[in-house]
Amino acid sequence: MSTTIQIGDRAPDFTLPSGDGRQVSLADFREKKVVVLFFYPKDETPGCTREACEFRDSFDIFGQAGAEVIGVSDDDVESHKKFASKNRLQMTLLSDAGGRVRKQFGVTALFGVLPDRVTFVIDREGIVRHTFAARLQFGKHVEEALGVVKRLSGSTAGA
Repeated sequence: MSTTIQIGDRAPDFTLPSGDGRQVSLADFREKKVVVLFFYPKDETPGCTREACEFRDSFDIFGQAGAEVIGVSDDDVESHKKFASKNRLQMTLLSDAGGRVRKQFGVTALFGVLPDRVTFVIDREGIVRHTFAARLQFGKHVEEALGVVKRLSGSTAGA
């Protein structure tokens, strides 16, 4: 599992539809918030539900530390809406139909079919400060991202 976007690279800008009907651009957060961008394979699968719920359970801590949490998968907007409602997910979920943004970030797919699980932490200037890729360490995505967010913000939120 590897990505072409590395620590220190400028994150590619994108605009995608969200589960609540908005068009969301990465540039919307520049100079305002750190962004935790997590790519996951599919709504409603056991691993993806667990990962999303781990982010949900730490959502307020991320917010207190000045970060926006955004999930991205190939699922359509309607699927995201149902997934968020069923699991009480507060974070923004973006629909990357066809995987264009996933490919921009260099997130590969297992056997060319199942997209990998990769999290990026992007600072307020749009620079990637951390990447973490692991298919089965769901909680580790949250733990790693939160540690970096806290360092970037100087926060002790959730400590």
